[in-house]
Amino acid sequence: MTNDLSKEKDFFGHPRALFILFFTEMWERFSFYGMKALLIFYLTRYHLFSDTSGNLLIGSYAALVYAVPVIGGFIADRYLGFRKAIVFGGIMLVLGHLGMAYEGNAATQSVTGEITRDDAALQIFYFSLSLIIVGVGFLKANISSLVGELYQVGDKRRDSGFTLFYMGINLGSFLATIICVWLGETYGWSYGFGAAGVGMFFGLLTFISGRKLLMGKGESKVPELLEKKSFGLKNEWLIYIMSVASALIFWQMVQRHDVVSSSLMVAGAASFIYIIYYSITQLDKKAREQLIALTILIVFTVIFWALFEQAYTSLNLFADRILDRTIFGYTISAGQFLSFNALFIILLAPVFAWLWVKLGKYNPNTAVKFSIALLFVGLGFGSLVLGINVSGLGKVAMVWLIFTYFLHTCGELCLSPVGLSAVTKLSPVKIVGFMMGVWFLATASSEFIASILANIASVDTSNGTAPDLNLAKQSYLTLFEYLFYTGLGFGIVLLALSPVIKKLMHGVDKELNN
Repeated sequence: MTNDLSKEKDFFGHPRALFILFFTEMWERFSFYGMKALLIFYLTRYHLFSDTSGNLLIGSYAALVYAVPVIGGFIADRYLGFRKAIVFGGIMLVLGHLGMAYEGNAATQSVTGEITRDDAALQIFYFSLSLIIVGVGFLKANISSLVGELYQVGDKRRDSGFTLFYMGINLGSFLATIICVWLGETYGWSYGFGAAGVGMFFGLLTFISGRKLLMGKGESKVPELLEKKSFGLKNEWLIYIMSVASALIFWQMVQRHDVVSSSLMVAGAASFIYIIYYSITQLDKKAREQLIALTILIVFTVIFWALFEQAYTSLNLFADRILDRTIFGYTISAGQFLSFNALFIILLAPVFAWLWVKLGKYNPNTAVKFSIALLFVGLGFGSLVLGINVSGLGKVAMVWLIFTYFLHTCGELCLSPVGLSAVTKLSPVKIVGFMMGVWFLATASSEFIASILANIASVDTSNGTAPDLNLAKQSYLTLFEYLFYTGLGFGIVLLALSPVIKKLMHGVDKELNN
């Protein structure tokens, strides 16, 4: 046993399996963010979608991507185990990205404005998105859970292990938004989407090749149930077949934004009603108030992410149409500006971790950190408002968008790291999983809301381009002013509520900040 433990600590004092998961997640995020960075341009330039249609499609897709891991996590926990769920999710992702690499024919616009699209290619595209939705659903939450299984309860290496793991996420995002965007915009969409698929293929190979290093962790808790047969097939294969079949449902949903919207509203209302019912009938005063505090915080995260996730819609189109992207004779692709978020996280995460420790007893409580995050995301849009106003009749200098991503990243680091910890600490033990699902559902809702907000800046285009620069600038100015005041307004409201929320948390906040 001693030899096994020594082998586990061969790499920087951590289990060797951590680095298998690090590179698996890095490649998975490379594929996910590489594809997402190209998506709005592919829709508006190649298939000539309007800004409104493109934004809503991305909103529906992103909402489902964040909602489905709740189901994938449940299936892995109850039946498959984390390892098999991750392998299945990886296969679905590879197939989905392979389908994305098929372009079909570019849309055309007649002199009368009538647009002709390759409907068969679009259906392949929608189905590819549905496979990616299923793949992320099985992989995303479960690989994080598997990281947790590598460490025993009370293992002091756990936090630093997760820190290393999340560095993989941001490294994958950073590389993807440079490489995939460059390939997609320079050589063709199939190259960009194909590179994302190749990245996921490497991630899947990495995970499968490292199975021995997992040393039995992440396996099914009910292997005998998986081996049993139902309807003539093993239960394990039935799960896979039904999961693939679910892609047919998502294939239709991703094309019907009203269905996604209604589903999110029903799920949100049902979750809220259940939280109220559970808190009244099952909890004592202290636990009830902690659950109320968590629910309030989750509501404010919806606002934060709805503003933050403008990156892949309105901010991406703004960079393409309004930004002066030329420096020293070289033109930076619009989507490559997304890499600044990942770069700033890599650079600033250690700084923020050091800062919270250095502040000691003056470390802000969780509600204050959330309010600071909202102020940062609002100020990020304020940077763009200022940049547009000083640009005159010309394009906007790229420094204003870079500063926006800097401020948004500061906001993310104030909210995201402590958020999941707050869910685990403030939720009653019996419904921790449910509340984690509510957290992801809130994120899914924010993705959809983000697409609706982005439509404030929808610009009339001709063959995928915005013909009037200054008219387009005014549209984006209207949106960014609205988001600037929204971020500041809700940040101030939450700051005012923070003493009440801190009281409702009954001291758990001290644990979160330590």
